[in-house]
Amino acid sequence: MSAYITKDWTGTYDERHGGPFDRGRADSYYGRRRDPHFYVKDTYDSPRVEEKDMTAEELKAYNAGYEGTEFNSKYSA
Repeated sequence: MSAYITKDWTGTYDERHGGPFDRGRADSYYGRRRDPHFYVKDTYDSPRVEEKDMTAEELKAYNAGYEGTEFNSKYSA
């Protein structure tokens, strides 16, 4: 587990690049629709894990990243 964690309104999550929290935060930031997923290691350089294969904890982390970011979408009005 990465040493980088963040505390938000729903808990503490690993901020590892490519992890569920990171992917949720990135989807929100770039104004993309909710699409729970993560990468086994680095984003785009490792296998992608789809929502159907995610655990409840992984989904919770993705959703926290998506909903709990300080910026939500940089593209929103």
